[in-house]
Amino acid sequence: MISLRNVYKSFGKNEVLKDISVDFEAGKTNLVIGRSGSGKTVLLKSIVSLYGVDSGSIKYVDQDITKMDFTAIRELRKEVGMLFQGGALFDSMTVLENIIFPLNFFSTMTKKEKVKRVDFCLDRVDLQGVDNLYPGELSGGMSKRVAIARAIALNPKYLFCDEPNSGLDPLTSIVIDKLISEITKEFNMTTIINTHDMNSVMEIGEKIVFISEGRKCWEGEKESIFTSDNEELNNFVFASELYKQIKNDKK
Repeated sequence: MISLRNVYKSFGKNEVLKDISVDFEAGKTNLVIGRSGSGKTVLLKSIVSLYGVDSGSIKYVDQDITKMDFTAIRELRKEVGMLFQGGALFDSMTVLENIIFPLNFFSTMTKKEKVKRVDFCLDRVDLQGVDNLYPGELSGGMSKRVAIARAIALNPKYLFCDEPNSGLDPLTSIVIDKLISEITKEFNMTTIINTHDMNSVMEIGEKIVFISEGRKCWEGEKESIFTSDNEELNNFVFASELYKQIKNDKK
């Protein structure tokens, strides 16, 4: 579990996160939703200490990352997997080299053990025979699955995903959503996903947190979204649904 209490974050005079308190549960897909510019990415980067917060606590079980020094944070990051928007694979590295990259930094495995771990991770995301390919030779969906394989290479307790379906077609998005959900339960990870994709929310969302203008405005289960009387949430959700309906009507 990851617990946030009264988290504030500003850039100059711009207050981006305002008094965020929330618990993200282990073994569940915790989705953070909201419009672009709502603070989702800043929240995610603050949780992993890529950004320092102005005040508040961010606890990984009983460890407060806001009070840790660099060495302690580095140790904690051995338990963290990151799936960046767009995948963020290294173009000059093969698939094998991309997935081994975090193992080189954070593990004491032998080279043979690292290759075995890469094979396991690729098999888990249903990719075989791509070890020596470069990212430019992969489809968007394959690249995202390689990025997931890299994110789970260290067998993390915590998985962070920033817009995992960005740039993917609807069918591939469903495959990626299902894969993230499966590995979350399989490895009992605390998974936090930033998204504005309502399809992902309804397919795999177990705990939903809605952020608007840096504030947590609503949290609950996906089944409660369409019966909520929260006006800001309704404006976000039904605007998304209306937009999709308009697009479908034009086809």
